[in-house]
Amino acid sequence: MPMNVVQTTTLLPMSSITIRNLDPAVKERLRIRAAEHGHSMEAEARLILRTTLQAPEPPPGPNLYERIRARFEPLSGADDLELPPRLPDREPPRFD
Repeated sequence: MPMNVVQTTTLLPMSSITIRNLDPAVKERLRIRAAEHGHSMEAEARLILRTTLQAPEPPPGPNLYERIRARFEPLSGADDLELPPRLPDREPPRFD
């Protein structure tokens, strides 16, 4: 005999935001995109925010130093390089 399951949800109050100084071209693109999807501009903005922010952010990759080091590690790195001795500074040229 199937059981009837009743699920209750508690609705949280919705937040609102105001976006000031929005570039008119961005607003126009939002208006067009909303019309193409049959939404209001507000509903389209909510959809964009929801889909963009629900995706998990990728973990940060290695920084530039770590990437360079990893690339040259198989070649025995740069720890065994012999640096030539520094020569004394030469006199700057004269333009008399």
